[in-house]
Amino acid sequence: MRKLLPMLGSHSHGGGRSALTCRFRCGDACFQEVPNSSDNEYVGDVIAGVLSRRSALRAAAVVTVASAAGGSLVVAGAPEAQAHGGHWPRPTPQADGARGLRFAPVAPNTADQVTVPSGYGQNVVIRWGEPILRGAPAFDAEKQTAKAQAGQFGYNNDFLSLLPLRREYGRQVMVANHEYTDEQLMFRGYDAANPTREQVEIAWAAHGLSVVVVQEERRTGKLTPVSRHYLNRRLHTTSEFELTGPAAGSALVRTSADPAGRTVLGTLNNCAGGTTPWGTTLHGEENFNQYFANGSSDTDKRYGVGTGASERKWERFDKRFDLAQEPNEIHRFGWVVELDPYDPESTPRKRTALGRFKHEAAQPRLTRDGRPVVYMGDDERFDYFYKFVSSKRMMKGDSRRARAHNLTLLDEGTLYVAKLTGDSPAAEIDGTGKLPNDGEFDGSGTWIPLATAGRDGAVSHVPGMTAEEVFVFTRLAGDKVGATKMDRPEDVEPSPRSGRVYVALTNNTNRGKGTNPGADEANPRNLNKHGQILELAEHWDDPSSDGFAWRLFLVAGDPNDPATYFAGYPKEKVSPISCPDNVAFDPHGNLWISTDGNALGTHDGLFGVATQGERRGELKQFLTVPRGAETCGPIIQDRRVLVAVQHPGELDGATVENPASAWPDGPGKIVRPSVVAVWRNDGRDIGV
Repeated sequence: MRKLLPMLGSHSHGGGRSALTCRFRCGDACFQEVPNSSDNEYVGDVIAGVLSRRSALRAAAVVTVASAAGGSLVVAGAPEAQAHGGHWPRPTPQADGARGLRFAPVAPNTADQVTVPSGYGQNVVIRWGEPILRGAPAFDAEKQTAKAQAGQFGYNNDFLSLLPLRREYGRQVMVANHEYTDEQLMFRGYDAANPTREQVEIAWAAHGLSVVVVQEERRTGKLTPVSRHYLNRRLHTTSEFELTGPAAGSALVRTSADPAGRTVLGTLNNCAGGTTPWGTTLHGEENFNQYFANGSSDTDKRYGVGTGASERKWERFDKRFDLAQEPNEIHRFGWVVELDPYDPESTPRKRTALGRFKHEAAQPRLTRDGRPVVYMGDDERFDYFYKFVSSKRMMKGDSRRARAHNLTLLDEGTLYVAKLTGDSPAAEIDGTGKLPNDGEFDGSGTWIPLATAGRDGAVSHVPGMTAEEVFVFTRLAGDKVGATKMDRPEDVEPSPRSGRVYVALTNNTNRGKGTNPGADEANPRNLNKHGQILELAEHWDDPSSDGFAWRLFLVAGDPNDPATYFAGYPKEKVSPISCPDNVAFDPHGNLWISTDGNALGTHDGLFGVATQGERRGELKQFLTVPRGAETCGPIIQDRRVLVAVQHPGELDGATVENPASAWPDGPGKIVRPSVVAVWRNDGRDIGV
């Protein structure tokens, strides 16, 4: 048997992230007290009572989901499942690779470059600081200004979306999130204890969103930005955003600068997102807590706000970041932002009906009658995942009336949180990741309603909380109704082919540690360094259903580790993977996974895995990113793959003067987060 891959042990949270990344991206969240100290029951508490209810639960959870292979997805024990021996069907590998994944996998490595398969080419589409607006100057690392940055591509690109641009041949509209800034890698001689106003204002301008038109080269998959296109746009920490939905105007979101509670300056820590069927983009505000100083309330604590100064010291330059002076300002962050990239004059909206928490992403699908359902994860140890079901139907077409109507879809509907139940005896879930006797981690679940927003007001379904409180303090509502404590739910993506929903659970090294909850069937490993991916099937493939079946699709890590699982596929034939983060689908129905904090001692990367058919579970590494970087925002088109290479060179001890990476421009140049496109050199489709 091969040896296990070497583990990265330099950082005490147990994953592969550097301390520098933890410091600037999430405010050292892994080193703080777990915000969820609620005593609501978790999956491990309810398993003991499952066996007596198993027949009823299984009967209630029978689902059938059409797949490209003509198969079905059912809960073990249901009549349809019994025809397959009582389990969900297992794949039988054949000689050929899954369509869309026919490339030689990239070997795990530590190269300071973007490494792609043999026969593939790449280019840097756009770098931090490249001008995209009229009048913006070329980037100069030694002459940065806030005014210049406000017209340039922002820092630390994360989520990406590509939308069609009609009547402009070969062009698409790219939308990018800019999650956070690392001032230590941006400014020469940066003094964290005494940042200057200019440095702070540059950082404000480097956060937010970018809209930039890109031109494709048809001979290859190369993309280049169209500088100064009329659709190009920068939205940042001082741009105006509109609060909409049930919490807009509430006393909980009013401030001295905005007594109406409807206009917010800025969007912060935009992580992943989603693209809607009606042509807008969604952007999740994630670790917003770290930007605020002097938290004092119980709700501040539940959202991870510190009691002292913030890391970046923004409160010295704008009182709204000091909660001692503006206690409600933080309630205006932690939302999903909706942007219309086709209207450069539009004001982006923060959709309060989707709840307030650390939104990793938000990806919609439609019910059979055309109502959007949005799936969302709260990226925190022992927090929850959610869905929102709109009460309004999408209007088809691109007329002015249709576009205006569709921009109201996410303001009315019901917000739910998930509760999962395993179907194995508690004694079989021992915290090691060993499969239970039925051969899978699986079970059933329910969607618990939290609040409903309507045209004439909102109604709470949580005893002791008003509707406004549910939407503003959504984490507390999840606590009260006993939602399942998960291992950092991040990106949640429904398959456009099968209807199954995939939830990336990145890791949780606090699972089973001290007084924290121990392993349960959905989170089966204590001290979980590598994470897992959960597969969910709504009852009858109805996204508005109140129940679902679930199973773990992947339990990540070194395939040589007995605690890993790849949908039953032979483990000697898969790539090692650790810390799944963002997920996306290709045109063939394969799930693509980007990683964040690889705890196997090699660099983060992008992986493709078959979700259906005889090669279900076959996972291959497509690329790796440079030293210190994270792979973000994957887009997989027929002939092109896009990734956002975030925080390259972000390793402990790195500074502008002492860089840890020379990517993307080589030695002597400042390290710059960038977007990369990858394509086949022969011009054919990816992986076929």
